[in-house]
Amino acid sequence: MSTAVTDEQIQALAATAQPYSLAILQWGPERAMDGADAIELEHQRRMVALRADGVIAILCPVTSDTVAGVAIMTVPAEEAEKIMAGDPCVQAGMMRCEVHPCHGFPGDALPV
Repeated sequence: MSTAVTDEQIQALAATAQPYSLAILQWGPERAMDGADAIELEHQRRMVALRADGVIAILCPVTSDTVAGVAIMTVPAEEAEKIMAGDPCVQAGMMRCEVHPCHGFPGDALPV
């Protein structure tokens, strides 16, 4: 670590924390089912629409044999669970989703 951080800086940042939900999508047993490509395209369309609507703040597809992607959602965990339960890939058994409440800080973003 090259940057020194004081206790006061940590406390000031912690005071700005906002609630979010972390959705972790993992590949399920039906990943390669008949029609999977079309279902995955609808999943992608839905996730991008949720991002455009502000329900997903950060969307990160993952290149992995086990994890399909992660999303930071701007809604409470209970609502995020309901939204993700309606996902085409989740409904088809191609993916399963875990949702966890988390916190983020104003101004955090991925670098361009």
